Amino acid sequence: MSVRPFPALLALACAAAAASPDEALLGRDAGYPVAPRLARIHEPGFIVGSFSAMDTLGPHCLLAPSDHPLPLRVASSPPTFRYRFDGRTLTLDDYLQHQRATAVLVLKDGAIVAERYGYGRRPDMRMLSNSMAKTLVALAVGLALEDGAIHSLDDPAEHYVPELNGSLYGQTTLVNLLRMASGARYVEDYGDHDDRAAFNAAARREGVLAAARGVTERADPQGERFNYAGAQTEVLGLVLRAATKRSLCDFVDERLWKPLGAESAASYLLNPLDHVEQAQGGFNATLRDYARLGWMLANDGRAGDVQVVPRDWLLAMTDAARQPPQFRPGAMDSHGSRYFGYGYQVWLMPGGHRRFVLLGVYGQALYVDPAAGLVMVHLAVGADARGDAGGSHLAQERDALWRGVVAQYGSW
Repeated sequence: MSVRPFPALLALACAAAAASPDEALLGRDAGYPVAPRLARIHEPGFIVGSFSAMDTLGPHCLLAPSDHPLPLRVASSPPTFRYRFDGRTLTLDDYLQHQRATAVLVLKDGAIVAERYGYGRRPDMRMLSNSMAKTLVALAVGLALEDGAIHSLDDPAEHYVPELNGSLYGQTTLVNLLRMASGARYVEDYGDHDDRAAFNAAARREGVLAAARGVTERADPQGERFNYAGAQTEVLGLVLRAATKRSLCDFVDERLWKPLGAESAASYLLNPLDHVEQAQGGFNATLRDYARLGWMLANDGRAGDVQVVPRDWLLAMTDAARQPPQFRPGAMDSHGSRYFGYGYQVWLMPGGHRRFVLLGVYGQALYVDPAAGLVMVHLAVGADARGDAGGSHLAQERDALWRGVVAQYGSW
């Protein structure tokens, strides 16, 4: 595959689908405005603008980019990606015309082979991660282990955060928090009154620490069963702040964001009351910097000549064979599906070799295939938290698109 030098990136970045779906509904005629306040960001007329300007709506901290950004090459002859879905053979551009993707980028061996923007989004915009941010927390835990600030994953959270002494989450080990296996009775189905909504409201009202102490009932012994709950990531964020004696923003910036070669500043949204980072989903970055993060993950923790994250930690996070059997693809139950497994704050994919994906509500995803040297970043404004309202089947078609990207260079 031949490549063009970095300046050619601008031309590729400007490529966009002829028309994105529901443009008028989503605010095209008003210029895709940002919501007047956080409570309205998911309204159709504000979601596009808000998801690429979240750090204008409330307190946040900035992560500085690298002094030496990792260059991204551009393929001179990009392939036409094809995939099968709903009985049809489709292309990436077909996909963009009927799914609410704000941006899609594919890397192959460090070169950009596709980059598209919808709804007037631009390469310089910081896009909301939603729960893709959880994987950053796991990476930070690995770095804190390397530094000796965290001693063991078998330590309970209260070992580092004494204010959690005697609480359910305080008595949960770090490894079980990483695997979403605290055993807490906690429903996260993105309804207006689920436990996630209650936890976030408590954090805004009393602080993240108080919200964590407010989860008090176990449904299962810890370590036995997967139960996705962003509150567990928030507790890991508190552990990191206490163990490193630094804000998550500062620690992730110095130990991860700059070393991986980020080109642009990123941001964390902060809980308004206590200014604690929203660890479970408040990270924002440009499309290309998400791709750089993915490329570091695809290279088992390396960015250029720098080993940013220990390779063995990446394998512990992302290798299904290293997880207990009940957390592997095909065995783990997640809302009635056994498609994915789960490692340390990251989803594990089925197939013949190691593949994994960072997922966030409303359609955010970062797919990684280390053996094939493939990364796909997918940012979106799905019709609901799961992206599938109205029968759009965003998650299923996005998965089909990823399989088509993989098929371009090999087999599943």
